[in-house]
Amino acid sequence: MTPSDEKSPMPAEDLEDLYENAPCGYLSLQPDGRIIKSNRTLSTWIGIPADKLLGKRLRDLLNMAGRIFYETHFAPLLRMQGHFQEVALDLITVDGTKLAVLANAYEKRNDDGALLFTRVTLFQATERRSYERGLVDARLASDKAEAAMRSELDLEHENAELREQFIAVLGHDLRNPLAAINAGTRMLRKDALSEKSLGVLDMMEGSVVRMSGLIDNVLDFARGRLGNGIGLDRNANDPLEPVLLQVVDELRSSHPGREIEIVSRIVEPVDCDRGRIGQLLSNLVGNALTHGAADLPIRVSAMTNGTSLELWVANGGTPISKNAMARLFHPFFRGEVRVDQEGLGLGLHIASEIARAHDGVLMVTSDPQETRFTFSMPLVDRVN
Repeated sequence: MTPSDEKSPMPAEDLEDLYENAPCGYLSLQPDGRIIKSNRTLSTWIGIPADKLLGKRLRDLLNMAGRIFYETHFAPLLRMQGHFQEVALDLITVDGTKLAVLANAYEKRNDDGALLFTRVTLFQATERRSYERGLVDARLASDKAEAAMRSELDLEHENAELREQFIAVLGHDLRNPLAAINAGTRMLRKDALSEKSLGVLDMMEGSVVRMSGLIDNVLDFARGRLGNGIGLDRNANDPLEPVLLQVVDELRSSHPGREIEIVSRIVEPVDCDRGRIGQLLSNLVGNALTHGAADLPIRVSAMTNGTSLELWVANGGTPISKNAMARLFHPFFRGEVRVDQEGLGLGLHIASEIARAHDGVLMVTSDPQETRFTFSMPLVDRVN
């Protein structure tokens, strides 16, 4: 057989080119969620070089609706089952436009179960999303034509009922799974468990506390935007101090590496909604845990002075800039966002709304020594 009779060998596959120029976007995430590797295809789609993506989180590339879905569905389910398939997300490109994608994710763990990294594959879904949006738009147009035939009074009555049902169903559907998880972890703690198992339970319980606070904030924000406002159940007879101490204890247990100090001297009746004041404190301490220096304690003080209740939370760390201070209590504002920060930016907004509902005020001061949020409200009876 002559050399000309031999078949030419197949060229070797260029694996690097296959990764960089694949027909889909690739991301690799560290255990803390930061991007450690991405391919050229994704950078071309969104207009951000691969080296500029390093250190960011996947949610930093999403629009606000995508971030809410990421926090409430994507991340928790990924942690629980280790994978996710065909999740619809909208990436934000460098020029501010949305890019519809479908995401698949898979966690890689070692033999001990420790998370090594997460692989995410992204496929463009613009045409599919356009078709789905067309169906939604057609349905909305049909609903609008039908609604236009109704009287204004009947329509307002129906909308009011739908608002209440939406909030009730949303609260029910989001809280019940958390309650089941919480009950399950408490039952498991009664058994003899290994150190590793106890660590997993600590992580799960911490996630339950965080997700419960996130649900409270989202529901309260929805109520406010739908016209219901922050509801209060005020009572001057029940003591407030035990609620505040319980909030601090829960946050201590869910953040074992952080020091939270509290001094409470509430010696007079406080006409307030104890649950709402506890929620306000939880949001303020949660903000301090996110933004404060990890090696410095978070200090909490609650006291009455004869005419008012004053509750403040202070933390050390980088002071808040003047630009951020002006928008600090706006919804979805997260200040100088760092890649290690979590949340939707509703905590301080809800806290300020709770303060307002109590005829009180929430103020902030910040300098290189400390950042302090102070809530004060009058003790006097409300005018009927």
